[in-house]
Amino acid sequence: MAQPVVLIVGAGDYIGAAIAKRFASGGFAVCMGRRNGDKLAPLVAEIVADGGVAHGFTMDARDEDSVAKAFKTVEDTVGPIDLVIFNVGGNVRFSILDTTARVFRKVWEMATFAGFLSGREAARYMVPRGRGAIFFTGASASLRGNAGFAAFGAGKAGLRSLAQSLAREMGPKNIHVAHLIIDAGVDTAFVRNIRSEMGEDVDNLPPDTLMNPKSVAEAYWTLYHQNRDAWTFEMDLRPYGEKW
Repeated sequence: MAQPVVLIVGAGDYIGAAIAKRFASGGFAVCMGRRNGDKLAPLVAEIVADGGVAHGFTMDARDEDSVAKAFKTVEDTVGPIDLVIFNVGGNVRFSILDTTARVFRKVWEMATFAGFLSGREAARYMVPRGRGAIFFTGASASLRGNAGFAAFGAGKAGLRSLAQSLAREMGPKNIHVAHLIIDAGVDTAFVRNIRSEMGEDVDNLPPDTLMNPKSVAEAYWTLYHQNRDAWTFEMDLRPYGEKW
């Protein structure tokens, strides 16, 4: 059997990197795209050094031509894409009074429009083959808007609705579409900085207060291996102590 291929759109330094390592260790050829593709070189080298297969690509997920080019490059040079994971962020914190039109539009492009481009491009390849999976990374903001996060909330809610529409259309075509809600702060420098600004002592948090990116990667691994008679559309993850 040919080696399965995963394309991670928005392969950042934390969740994206953890997903890449998990799927590489599971035998996938891992393809990763981010706006500054040269930043993927250390991660590619690490995966290859551990015996995996990895490729990095420069890809602006908000640009239609860039997305189409990245998908075609993977299909032509690596192999048929079995799984696409859309993991673009966009989390910003501004008072509504300080949220400019440019900020709101940019976050929407990152969270919703880019998800549409990636989902549509994935479907274009997967539908003729009659198989595949498309997963989207969501957040608490996918379900509820919070003060200071109007742009992010709107963008992630839009992505969730897009994923629902795609799942209803693609499911009968044997394509598993899922939306993963990360209802927690993930242990990243960005989240630690925000919590510190809000007055928390981030250096002395109880264990497992922040979510380990590896836990997110494991959830995606589990989602991919579900039997199709029991596919999950939406999975929500949160640490044991999270209030919800």
